[in-house]
Amino acid sequence: MKKINLGEKFTLFNEQWTPKVIGELNGQHIKLAKVQGEFVWHDHQDEDELFIVFKGTLYIDFRDGRTEIIGPGEILTVPKGVEHRPWTKDGEEVQLMLIE
Repeated sequence: MKKINLGEKFTLFNEQWTPKVIGELNGQHIKLAKVQGEFVWHDHQDEDELFIVFKGTLYIDFRDGRTEIIGPGEILTVPKGVEHRPWTKDGEEVQLMLIE
């Protein structure tokens, strides 16, 4: 058991759309990611996905035409099997945590 400084962890990598596992909780991975631009449409068949935004604004499109906007300090859970596409606007880099 050891505390983790999230600010420090974000300084250790620059890759976009490449989540880094920083821990596990009840069989789920806790990941940090830096994202910029647009990701592909995808879903997760076996697990829900929790997005926690620390810096920037993340947009997530859904196939029903809806777009959710998640800002710093906000979270969104995407249920398993729901197709979605995360993206950022105007070249902004977003720092976020994922639990899946």
